[in-house]
Amino acid sequence: MKIYNTMSRQKEEFVPIREGKVGIYVCGPTVYDYIHIGNARPMIVFDTLRRYLTYKGYEVNYVSNFTDVDDKIIRRANEEGVDASVISERFIAEVKKDMAAMNVQEATVHPKATEEIPDMIQMIETLVEKGYAYEVNGTVYFRTRQFKEYGKLSHKNLDDLRSGNRALKVTGEEEKEDGLDFVLWKPKKEGEPFWDSPWGAGRPGWHLECSCMSKKYIGDIIDIHAGGEDLIFPHHENEIAQSEAANGTEFARYWMHNAFLKINNEKMSKSLGNFFTVREISEKYPLQVIRFFMLNAHYRSPLNFSDELVEAAKNGLERILTAYERVQEAEEKAADKEISAKESEWMERTDELVKRYEAAMDDDLNTADAISVIFELVKLLNTTLDESSSKAYCGKLKTVLRQLCEILGMEVTREKELLNEDIERLIEERQQARKQKDFQRADDIRNRLLEQGIALEDTREGVKWKKI
Repeated sequence: MKIYNTMSRQKEEFVPIREGKVGIYVCGPTVYDYIHIGNARPMIVFDTLRRYLTYKGYEVNYVSNFTDVDDKIIRRANEEGVDASVISERFIAEVKKDMAAMNVQEATVHPKATEEIPDMIQMIETLVEKGYAYEVNGTVYFRTRQFKEYGKLSHKNLDDLRSGNRALKVTGEEEKEDGLDFVLWKPKKEGEPFWDSPWGAGRPGWHLECSCMSKKYIGDIIDIHAGGEDLIFPHHENEIAQSEAANGTEFARYWMHNAFLKINNEKMSKSLGNFFTVREISEKYPLQVIRFFMLNAHYRSPLNFSDELVEAAKNGLERILTAYERVQEAEEKAADKEISAKESEWMERTDELVKRYEAAMDDDLNTADAISVIFELVKLLNTTLDESSSKAYCGKLKTVLRQLCEILGMEVTREKELLNEDIERLIEERQQARKQKDFQRADDIRNRLLEQGIALEDTREGVKWKKI
């Protein structure tokens, strides 16, 4: 398998640090609100990477964090008059619901920043001892110029960065030895959560979290570090500097970054009114359609999100699901007899398609080409299956189609459509749960209906529902 390494800017043969085992670290969301559709892309892409490596026989340790202490979390907590942990725990639960709806597997470990503070303090102490960090009035900074290879991931020149940074005026700028030095520890402010440290009460800088959590749950060296391309600089660049300075070894072998998602060819932003959460999108499209839509493009290609393109993806996925239902029914009805000479040829053709699918995935996770192979398999299935097909031939097609789809995280078996009376019964159950203040049960029922294409709308006249 070859992976495009952001560090070298070329495709490289993937060789794990330990034979048969792969450690992947993916930067997770800051949990202050529902995740947006841009957050969904790395979740889907790197979940697919994990699934494919597992298919190839690797034991995958997949670590993705939750940043559960941050200015935005604190701001929302203060607005609501609750502790910051109330906000973070609420939205960790909501993120997990959206991930499940997109068929993104739970990480091997989902570490939370607030649970790893002692390790962060220890890494800062190591950096101070080695001369890579210094403290000023309770703030600890990393000496960027002390790390000679700074900029090697983003391919930025330190002097050019310094020149472009001179006009910036930020809090604490006058304390720094150099304008490019970044924060490892910040002192507490009124109304903010804090932890005790050798430099006084405060909390860690954002960049430090991932360095410590990846070290604890994977080791000093990560096989694959992944995330959105917006994280290359400064986040991943700073991770490299502090990790390699503290640990004295390479931080990650391969760096994978997905490209941006645009909405109708424009950058997503609240000011443009084109900012959508995954939860909002789920009221319009099943999230399996969104997953399929995202995998129809190569992860390093910019992706444009529009109703027209998503509808096309929805129709394409429908073709695949319909083909699977057809072969499933054909297998049930087929006679248990020897395969014909023609079927033998078609089965060989199926094996060739599997090899082409694997070749596409081995070529830097080219899911777009892999999906085109699935459509070729669907065409083969539709043009060769008939009432004379043997059970063995039907079974082969069914197994291969299901396997190739499941590697991409696409479920081919659909739940049977709910009858109207079933929908009304579930709505009544939800109403009862809300009266009893069992909001978790009420949400679970709403989500179950959404997954089956039923959207609810609470109105003054009662609950209305529609198929989407």
